[in-house]
Amino acid sequence: MGTNKSLYLGLVSLGIGLTLGYGLWGAKTAQAPMDHSQMTMEESMDSMTASLTGKTGDTFDQAFLQEMVIHHEGAVAMAKQVLETSKRPELRKLAEDIIAAQTKEIDMMQEWEKEWYPDSNRMHH
Repeated sequence: MGTNKSLYLGLVSLGIGLTLGYGLWGAKTAQAPMDHSQMTMEESMDSMTASLTGKTGDTFDQAFLQEMVIHHEGAVAMAKQVLETSKRPELRKLAEDIIAAQTKEIDMMQEWEKEWYPDSNRMHH
């Protein structure tokens, strides 16, 4: 059981890290797109957190929601790849759980953004 828990936690951590990189690489924003394809995962994560640096109040909150939606969309896309490719039941179950949980969270965060920032020019996915 301990080995399975360690494996599960390791895979979740890896998935989150990879998702950050994937989400940043594929992000669509009003700014000129950055080429994240040559960035390390650490650089991609730094880029995501840098987009929040210096922001406060509602500006910070809205930017956080937007970055987290991108992050979660990346996780869902990666999990769908697992379902298309992997035959391992443990990974398939993890992927299904990620898709269910993060899709629900994406919807929740997008609803909050619409409710809290109705005048925003942000285009929702």
